[in-house]
Amino acid sequence: MTTHIKEHTPQEIDWSARFELLAAILSGVLILAAWLISKSGTETISVTLYIIAFLIGGYAKAKEGIEETIKNKELNVEMLMIFAAIGSGIIGYWAEGAILIFIFAISGALETYTLNKSHKEISSLMELQPEVAWLIKDDGSEEEVSITSLSIGDVLLVKPGERVPVDGKVLSGITSIDMSAINGESIPVTKQENDELFAGTVNLSGAIRMTMTKPSSETLFQKIIAMVQNAQSEKSPSQQFIERFEGTYVKIVLAAVVIMMFLPHFLFNWDWTTTFYRAIVLLVVASPCALMAAIMPATLAAVSNGAKRGVLFKGGVHLEHLSALNAFAFDKTGTLTNGKPIVMDFIVREGTNPKEALALFAGVEAMSNHPLAKAIIRYAEEQQVTPERNLHIEDVPGYGIKAETAMGDIRIGNPKFVGVDLVEDFEHNIATTLANEGKTVIFMRDDKGIVALAALKDTLRKEAVSSIKALQALGIRTVMLTGDNEKTAHAIAEEVGVDSYVAECLPEEKVIELKKLLDKYRTVGMVGDGINDAPALATATSGIAMGEGTDVALETADVVLMQNDLNRLSYAIKLSRKMQRIVKQNVFFSIAVLIISNFMQVVDLPLGVIGHEGSTILVILNGLRMLNKIE
Repeated sequence: MTTHIKEHTPQEIDWSARFELLAAILSGVLILAAWLISKSGTETISVTLYIIAFLIGGYAKAKEGIEETIKNKELNVEMLMIFAAIGSGIIGYWAEGAILIFIFAISGALETYTLNKSHKEISSLMELQPEVAWLIKDDGSEEEVSITSLSIGDVLLVKPGERVPVDGKVLSGITSIDMSAINGESIPVTKQENDELFAGTVNLSGAIRMTMTKPSSETLFQKIIAMVQNAQSEKSPSQQFIERFEGTYVKIVLAAVVIMMFLPHFLFNWDWTTTFYRAIVLLVVASPCALMAAIMPATLAAVSNGAKRGVLFKGGVHLEHLSALNAFAFDKTGTLTNGKPIVMDFIVREGTNPKEALALFAGVEAMSNHPLAKAIIRYAEEQQVTPERNLHIEDVPGYGIKAETAMGDIRIGNPKFVGVDLVEDFEHNIATTLANEGKTVIFMRDDKGIVALAALKDTLRKEAVSSIKALQALGIRTVMLTGDNEKTAHAIAEEVGVDSYVAECLPEEKVIELKKLLDKYRTVGMVGDGINDAPALATATSGIAMGEGTDVALETADVVLMQNDLNRLSYAIKLSRKMQRIVKQNVFFSIAVLIISNFMQVVDLPLGVIGHEGSTILVILNGLRMLNKIE
């Protein structure tokens, strides 16, 4: 059965899914009532209730099937359901037809609901796009205006703590920009004259002037939104195959029924009553009832199994995709790593008291809201060192901090700020070694030279290495895509053990790299947690989000790791592969065996009906094996 999604508002989609589910449930209640009444011998009332169940349960899918048949000029599975239900009524098996419609209706309602979940508005992403900006007029005054009224070339003021309103370039000033909304990295980037700025990023320190280079409708944020929506609207190869197969399946069944109505009369000398009788049995046996029972219970059991163990699937189709994945792409920050830098090394000048140096270092950094500063303060607390107080601080945006202390003037910041020559002379240029290990190094200097350095790094999740090894053991290639620099990316890739990596990826570049992987491996999963990962998550065969990730990543992804445990990935793959094996067993048993038996005249009508319902029960029980924990 294929669910055809039309363009509707989220409210209309939600109401439609609820209506289908309520109609299916009511149909089931009427079937039960009709069956109980039939036991008392009141056949007329029983048949009437079955017919009402037909109409209520089958209305939505019958309407959809007729509309699609007229539109596409091709029969579909919904039409086969209608023919099978009418056929079962003709031969007097009202209960069979009603149950067929009930199973078909409830399966369709659940599938419609899960498929339409992926079409939610990504409202949290939209909220990050500023609506107003400070426009600098010709006379130098500032005016707050809507970004929709801005034009390319306009000069704007961006104050500390504000989001950059549009894409552009720095005209004057130096600052630190939190780029996490764009590249997912926790460490801010220094921006100065002629450097690029992106809408939605946060100005952390100095006030800057910028010039607008792109219309507000063409910012990188708007491109992210468009890429997510486009990728979600594209049909997967599996879905396209199912839709192509649907018409063929219906034609084969109907052709077989027509043949059964005539050929056996001449070939086997059956009388016309028997021939028609057996053709109707074939139509009932070949209906989607058994097929849907073969797939849906196993799928729901697998979804339940995953949910109990911290893996949330947004629909059965995503379970199918996981079983076929040949490669996995990983975001770095917040996915393979914890997303919070920590101090890995604290090295002081010979003859300097480490705790005194750390107290001064942390005291200066305590006046900053920079993520690296917070990491140093946390490190001081862990070492039970109290930061110096009452320091006179001057922030130098993009470089570091100056401080006046009892020991004289102190500078804390990058090599350019404290002196490149001093950095190279300190401890035999140990800073280069630390940088090659993927660490970010901050220096503190006085009038004698470098006093101390702090080397910080975003550390791996404790389960990252074992999860990569588990995926590789399943024959899956692993690739890391990150917006971080080459040195850091290389160090993390070596440490975690991925097969390959790509550094310095912006969101649109991640999508390009992912499409390259799709060309090479055909089916690729993407694991991420940030807004910047959303387009890649939507482009991948299967998008997997960390449970602590952004709302956009969670909405875009097909699978969510609720406990942020990467080891659940290999469990999900094993679960999916087992489900596929069970589904294939069920389909073979429920379709092939009964149809072949019918052609050979092995199954008569009572046994055909019993076999049809019995096979449904058996495949459901087989599907419920998916509730067991996968080893």
